[in-house]
Amino acid sequence: MASDKVFQFTDANFDTEVLQSSLPVLVDFWATWCAPCKAILPVIDELAGQFDGQVKIGKVNVDENPDTPGKFGVRGIPTLILFKDGKVVDQLVGAVPKSQLENFIKKAL
Repeated sequence: MASDKVFQFTDANFDTEVLQSSLPVLVDFWATWCAPCKAILPVIDELAGQFDGQVKIGKVNVDENPDTPGKFGVRGIPTLILFKDGKVVDQLVGAVPKSQLENFIKKAL
């Protein structure tokens, strides 16, 4: 179960919630059938609480929202893309350790 601090982004709300956000945004592109996506879910939840108010953290289900992953060249999942001021700061592919994700997020702070 995802934390109430983890946003659900869709093709419909991506521009408003991510690209126009006043906060940096970490987007987790995932799918229900993806084992590595499920493996990092608890880490994403923890980070959403840890960085609450500093960074918006959310997920895009690639099966339900095919347009947005295509726009950002997502070819493998999980792909984590960090946005700041509507632009891509950096991206990671795969299930990575929490410490690596913390350092990744700090690039936008």
